[in-house]
Amino acid sequence: MSTAIKTLLTTIPTTNLGTYVQKCISFLKTHNSITEGTVLHGHLVKTGLSSERYIAVRLLIMYLDTRKPKEATQVLKEFKGFDTIVHNCLINDHVKRGNVDEARRLFDVMPKRNDVTWTALISGLMKCGRVREAMWYFERNPFRNVISWTAAISGLVQNGRSFEMFKLFRNMFESGVRPNDVTFSSVLSGCVEFGFGMSVLGMVVKVGFEKNVSVLNSLVSLCVRMGEMGVARRVFDRMEKRDVVSWTAILDMYVRMGDLREARRVFYEMPERNEVSWSAMIARCSQSGYPEEAVVLFRRMIENRLVPNVSCLASILSALASLKGLLVGMSVHAHILKGGLEKDAFISSSLIDLYCKCGKTEDGRLAFDLISEKNVVSWNSMVGGYCLNGQMEEAKVLFDSIPVPNDVSWNTMVGGYLESKEFDKVFEVFNEMLLCGVTPNISTFSSVLSCCASIASLEKGKNLHGKAIKHGIQYDVFVGTTLTDMYAKSGDIDNSKKVFDRMPKKNEISWTVMIQGLAENGFAEECLSLFEEMRRTSTVAPNELILLSVLFACSHTGLIDKGLQYFNSMVSVYGIKPRGRHYTSVVDMLSRSGRLSEAEDFIKSMPFEPETSAWAALLSGCNRYKNDEIAERTARKLLELVERNSAGYVMLSNIYALAGRWIDVRKIRRLMRDRGLKKSAVGCSWVEVKNVVHCFYAEDASHCQLAEISDLLELLRLEMQVRELSGKICVQF
Repeated sequence: MSTAIKTLLTTIPTTNLGTYVQKCISFLKTHNSITEGTVLHGHLVKTGLSSERYIAVRLLIMYLDTRKPKEATQVLKEFKGFDTIVHNCLINDHVKRGNVDEARRLFDVMPKRNDVTWTALISGLMKCGRVREAMWYFERNPFRNVISWTAAISGLVQNGRSFEMFKLFRNMFESGVRPNDVTFSSVLSGCVEFGFGMSVLGMVVKVGFEKNVSVLNSLVSLCVRMGEMGVARRVFDRMEKRDVVSWTAILDMYVRMGDLREARRVFYEMPERNEVSWSAMIARCSQSGYPEEAVVLFRRMIENRLVPNVSCLASILSALASLKGLLVGMSVHAHILKGGLEKDAFISSSLIDLYCKCGKTEDGRLAFDLISEKNVVSWNSMVGGYCLNGQMEEAKVLFDSIPVPNDVSWNTMVGGYLESKEFDKVFEVFNEMLLCGVTPNISTFSSVLSCCASIASLEKGKNLHGKAIKHGIQYDVFVGTTLTDMYAKSGDIDNSKKVFDRMPKKNEISWTVMIQGLAENGFAEECLSLFEEMRRTSTVAPNELILLSVLFACSHTGLIDKGLQYFNSMVSVYGIKPRGRHYTSVVDMLSRSGRLSEAEDFIKSMPFEPETSAWAALLSGCNRYKNDEIAERTARKLLELVERNSAGYVMLSNIYALAGRWIDVRKIRRLMRDRGLKKSAVGCSWVEVKNVVHCFYAEDASHCQLAEISDLLELLRLEMQVRELSGKICVQF
């Protein structure tokens, strides 16, 4: 218990009663502890002072603010007859709770009202978006002072009625009422839409508020929202006095600019920080890819006894979702439950995201089911959570329950099926989307085109290309990139190159897919030429995939020295540490050119265990150039590496088969049988018939027309045998 309450409890108010009453009122105003307030109330009842009017008002406000209706009702009994202040307190409480109809009912039955009464009701109606009613009461308000004018002006700004606000502001001037700092702050907040900031600034100077901290804070915020960052900084630097709002406004400027370094500097320079400052910094760290820093800041915020707002809680949950920090996330969830915020749609969506990214879709679903008023963001979060965890059946059931799915809902399902490699479902959802009259956007086209690329469906891809042209998005960098990739993976390198060349803007992925497409389709020289063009004309730096394609191209064109030069430049020029695939490409390059000893030495010098593919490439080169000595060493090494790996055995068997070493092929196959190994990668083929993609997997008997397909294959086999026999007979004759 604090010293202040102990002093009040031990004091007997026999003398200096007025002073004691003032101390009690001051304590109730400044202390937020309901426990100490209740103790003082009990003491005041004993001393007979609880019915003193101003003490009773403070007790009433305390119980109303802490949502203690029974205690508030008990205090109300202390008042005899009608009391304007008491009714004002009740109206304010109803407005805070959002019970504006009850506030208006109380207002209408009041026999006497003052300026506080009118202003409280007008503000309450404005907060609930009931602008017309608020203005009706404002026009009939007999106490049109600066406070009531400001309440109406602020309400219009909050409801996006900037034009009406300016008209009311002009009427205020014409009526002779002098604006105060709050009025100007509200007016400046509404200047973004119409660009009247300079005109209002002239009025600010004229009235004498050009050095007022609150007004200047609003001016800084206005400049930031209008994109005038330099002006905002100059206003801030010229301020003679700054408060926490001033610093937060300039922090917000750097946050909006994405300049995390300057935002950090301003944040740590701030002499005082409030909830908004902490929330802005936590949000920026989370969004900029620094979730660990966001978590550290959140802990420090809690240690400083600041209460995080909804935005801050959503940001920290997002950071924890990135880190898959389930335990800390559950702790934050407990804090949310304690604050009664678990039903907030914004926070619940972040909780769903956290649990689903941690693989806990059941807990995510519990958080979803607790939302009393679900919005489309909530639905999309849960559908996305199921998709993320590959639970596509649950995702589809929930998706079908969304009252009005938006484009994000549809894109989530399309992306989910794409990630799950259920390519036929991708097209089903896309077609359903079109039938529902939903216009596909850039994200939709990118996903469906990626699906076409995955199954090399050129016909579907061309159809989508036509739709993209119809919607005017064919030159978008994302759509253009996926079109380039689709054509390349479908083997239509000419159209791939045409789409790429017509793109007005190209990013790193655009260059990557084109260079990779050329390399994989056997256009090695064109691949190297495009790579050099990228180095000359683009600001894009080569990445791992681009350099892998370049090495592949060098290998297939016999440009060994050039390939080695590119490999050596990975670290020295581009700062990229070569991975196993890059080393394997160099081994393949050397082996193809017959430089087998050099390839073997290169493998031995690798800084990590070589891939099986590297030894396989060397063995293939040995078979081509008939180098039995290195071949035997390489084969032994391969057998050691593939001891429990069926893929390695298959690779070795295939190499022997290509070399015509059938005895060795039989040995490898026998070893696989003896050790109980089978091919781990299931072969897959597909065929598109009447816009339906049919997939066939090795040893798969699930196709609905399996019997008909088997009969036809048997018929074809017999036909081939007959033709082969006929050919032999003709040769004999």
